[in-house]
Amino acid sequence: MRNARKASGLLLLATSIVFICCNTPSKGSSQTEEVTAESSGTAMQESATQAKVDGNTITYGQHTYTVSGEFNRPGKIPTAFVTFTNFPADYDEFEAVYNGLLGKSIQGTAAMIPMAIELYARDAEVGERCFNLLCNSSATVSGIIRILKTKLVPSKQAPANDPYIQRYMAAALLKGAKADNAYSPAKPYTVEMAASPNGVHQVMNGEVTYIYIIAQGWDTVQRGVEIFQEEGSTLYKVYNCPSCYTQCKNIKGKWAGLE
Repeated sequence: MRNARKASGLLLLATSIVFICCNTPSKGSSQTEEVTAESSGTAMQESATQAKVDGNTITYGQHTYTVSGEFNRPGKIPTAFVTFTNFPADYDEFEAVYNGLLGKSIQGTAAMIPMAIELYARDAEVGERCFNLLCNSSATVSGIIRILKTKLVPSKQAPANDPYIQRYMAAALLKGAKADNAYSPAKPYTVEMAASPNGVHQVMNGEVTYIYIIAQGWDTVQRGVEIFQEEGSTLYKVYNCPSCYTQCKNIKGKWAGLE
């Protein structure tokens, strides 16, 4: 009888120990979660502080982007410009540059179209995220991606040597780049723009400004772009830009790529 009671007591004690162990929070797990959250917050902070704005110039790491000019004369003569040393290296840089400076002007927003095209060509997932940030609607994004998917990415139906595949499309929108020089733009890279006679139109929840990117990659140098600004917003969005990703002149020579 005594042995039975002793066994019963030991069983009860073992059960209690198991219950306590199973219901005690894991110190290591909690610490891991805290470290992960802190790391994530630190990464976001570092990304934000990497972008330094000084007047009309933003610097991200070693890359600089400068906005200048204004849309004061419709036509083929460029009067607004964005000059930059390098294309954004990734989405974080693209987002920081957009929010920090370029997205706050018409010309800055328009100049990010070739940047997003180039990032899409390098990594489709990153490029699509860039367009989602840059454009005013998912419909605009899907229309752009539908074309870029076939224009920039070789496939069995259109291999890399197919003239329809134009990996150099982003370069075609830059100053100095043309088919005859294998789309080698002047450096630092510059997107030149001019006002469109279509001017500004009121639309639902904001207004659309019509401009041109002046580029020599097509027979018509004026590439129409529509830039939207929502009421109360300090940022601009791309409303429409189909002439920026239509078939440009086929390259003559070998494309050297963009930095």
